[in-house]
Amino acid sequence: MEYDLQDIFDALLVGVVVLDDSGAVQFVNSEASRILEASDQNMPGRILVDVLGPDHPISDILARVHSTGRASMHDDVEFPLRFADPLPVDVAASPVRGSSRSGAAPGIALTLRDRTASRTLHEEVRERERQESYGHIAAGIAHEVKNPLGGIRGAAELLGIAATNERGKKTAQLIVDEVDRISGLVDELMVFARGDTLNLERVNVHRILDTVLDLLQHERGHESVQIERHFDPSLPEIEADPARLQQVFLNLARNALQAMESGGRLTLSTRISLDHRLIGRNSSSIATLEIGFRDTGPGIPAHILDRLSTPFFTTKKKGTGLGLSVARHWIRRHQGRLRILSEEGEGTLVCVDLPLSISDDTDPQNAQSQNFATTTSKRDSQ
Repeated sequence: MEYDLQDIFDALLVGVVVLDDSGAVQFVNSEASRILEASDQNMPGRILVDVLGPDHPISDILARVHSTGRASMHDDVEFPLRFADPLPVDVAASPVRGSSRSGAAPGIALTLRDRTASRTLHEEVRERERQESYGHIAAGIAHEVKNPLGGIRGAAELLGIAATNERGKKTAQLIVDEVDRISGLVDELMVFARGDTLNLERVNVHRILDTVLDLLQHERGHESVQIERHFDPSLPEIEADPARLQQVFLNLARNALQAMESGGRLTLSTRISLDHRLIGRNSSSIATLEIGFRDTGPGIPAHILDRLSTPFFTTKKKGTGLGLSVARHWIRRHQGRLRILSEEGEGTLVCVDLPLSISDDTDPQNAQSQNFATTTSKRDSQ
């Protein structure tokens, strides 16, 4: 059986580009065209630096290989994309001579490997490890704190009963209230250790979002915020726990509203996403529904973005720092993922990616142990 050389290289998951001694493209496969955002029909015969522009990182790499005559390898080079965040790419460039081996100026062979899926998988592994560590912390706190709290509460109630003046009763009640508050925080943190059961059923995400917005209308302080719905009416029902999703969506919407104290606009959107597909253990692509919460608030500083899902870390004056970490936990239990896209001064977009159905090859109650990767297309993720 004979195979065409172009077809063989197009089947590779690594981009390949071959340049002649003038830097003109002599060969390019489809993966390289995707990474470079250039048509494989128009590239052959053209100078690669002219196609990409002098500011493209490939230009510096090619100049270095031309000047030294030696191979050059670079990890996680940020390739700019027209309508999306930069693409992390491993680049290897090697000089190559023609069959005559004459002349001092060799051509160059480039290999390009997209690191997006690998980077995302590493992020997922780190996130899962963090979630597991939170579970161990929660179990330890529950053991060391809950029992003493019960004794303190009981003693405070007795002091309140025995108090002979109003000040003593108020002090005892204050102790009881603070014990209850601490106990509530411990119960919230225990979600990481207990792994509560998901009650899965077919649900309409739009109904859950409408319920969340109805609940928020009864909360004061957000009258100056305009709420917009951009819902895709063709979305199918998904397999999920409606109570847990309502808890997650309410928390994310409330966070967005609280970020706009002086007014603004909250936009809720839904769509089938082709940009951030989930990949299960059997390597099959899982259709994904994306729910977006976009606010026009002040945005989130880059140096705290990675800390937002850490329990007890909060930027709010009266926040507990558990809402977002618990939300991420329940999304992971649904075999989905949460993404936060924000720039200081530009607002924030929080996206929830959920599979249309829970994968059959994973126990839904242990979904957080499933390994997932995300494939990102060239479209703007925002």
